[in-house]
Amino acid sequence: MRNILVVEDDIDINNLLVEILRENNYEVEGAYTAREALLIMKMKHFDLILLDLMMPNMTGEEFISTVRENNNIAIIVISAKIGIETKVEVLKKGADAFIEKPFNREEVLAQVEATIRRYKDYSGTVDEMLTFKEISLDKSAVEVKVENEVVKLTPIEYNILKLLISNVNKIFTKENIYSSVWEERYAYDADTINSHMSNLRNKLKKVNGKDYIGTIWGMGYRLK
Repeated sequence: MRNILVVEDDIDINNLLVEILRENNYEVEGAYTAREALLIMKMKHFDLILLDLMMPNMTGEEFISTVRENNNIAIIVISAKIGIETKVEVLKKGADAFIEKPFNREEVLAQVEATIRRYKDYSGTVDEMLTFKEISLDKSAVEVKVENEVVKLTPIEYNILKLLISNVNKIFTKENIYSSVWEERYAYDADTINSHMSNLRNKLKKVNGKDYIGTIWGMGYRLK
């Protein structure tokens, strides 16, 4: 059974999300502040976090940054802050998906299922090493290195890189990437893809200054 942590300061919304998830056979804990959530995470393993942004003491954005310092757990943001800038910011900080409030029950369940499935693929144990120039991707250890320096990636970033490095000479459109990594029909969510691609490019580039991801204007992306 998959464990999910709901972090939401509104008691009614928190209870509703917990109820929806438990009815669908997830084991769920609820936290009403980000600091409470961090304490709970020290005592129990979770597969996914559903996170509100507007909370007291520590915001959702600050919580994501704190978690991403040493944890690659899947994070879905559910928020009434629906501006493009907010969405791009949380994706760059390391969130895997964004659901707008008021939310739809079916959308929440679909996003949870898809995100956990992607994370399961990310945590797979296939004994295979993929390489491109100074990049190595160890599928058995679920680890990426550039010039033997470990690069910490989120599950989405890891799966995008795995897709690109498995097909070095292929140009992937945004639709290709979305369909392969998110495993669902592309709905022209360009901001989401752009944010994850930017994060991945910057993390790889940080090691030695080299840009490994090429943008083919009007077509898509490939390694270069």
